[in-house]
Amino acid sequence: MNFQRTQLLLGEDFLQYAQKVRIILFGVGGVGSWCAESLVRSGITNLTIVDDDVISPTNINRQLMATSSTIGQPKVEVMRQRLLDINPEASITTLRERYTSGSAEKFNLQEYDYIIDCIDSLKDKLHLILYANSLPAREDAAEPIYPVFFSSMGAALHIDPTAVRVADFWKVRNDPFGALLRKRLRQAKSFPKRHFLCVYSEELPLENLGEADETCSYKAVINGSLAHITGIFGFTLAGLVLEDISNKLKSINK
Repeated sequence: MNFQRTQLLLGEDFLQYAQKVRIILFGVGGVGSWCAESLVRSGITNLTIVDDDVISPTNINRQLMATSSTIGQPKVEVMRQRLLDINPEASITTLRERYTSGSAEKFNLQEYDYIIDCIDSLKDKLHLILYANSLPAREDAAEPIYPVFFSSMGAALHIDPTAVRVADFWKVRNDPFGALLRKRLRQAKSFPKRHFLCVYSEELPLENLGEADETCSYKAVINGSLAHITGIFGFTLAGLVLEDISNKLKSINK
């Protein structure tokens, strides 16, 4: 059995539940790619991955599916093939799109049990935070159930693996990206309707020691980053999902 070790730790009920939950992951780059792999290796079988980008040489230092042989290929398609190699019975849906305020309605977010945010763009991330946390309860549930939302803050400019933390969005510290997000929300006087957990680093950001050759239309600055940090961020996000599923099962079985 491919997931025997998962079953030994979390039980058969967990695996059965994990096969039913529906997860959508926005961004399969340095953080999202590791998150997707960890979810599928743990028994998640219904996963939608969203990213409009193709693999570039600069992705190789930190993105799971980025190799010399995959350069130029769509990230979601390469990631899908890898995930199906892990579990051929998984249902991996790929959406080669970018989440924006204009495309938000296309994703039918209310259909999912978990929404994972690994978006780099400040503007798009702000919209997803507000939109995902304003969704109404699912109509097919006996009691109010909302999609659970988890978000990654800035993984770039960090090197200390022991500084990665999880906290409520409003309690994230030493993270300029999170601070800017909160500042923009306060300026707009628009706030998430529900609290949500974030993965971030308490390490004060380092400085770039050179200039980036690459450009990105939705990033003001390209920052250096490392695989062990982006990987820890991604694994931690996956862990939050698995822990939430486990806690739900414990509550049901009481």
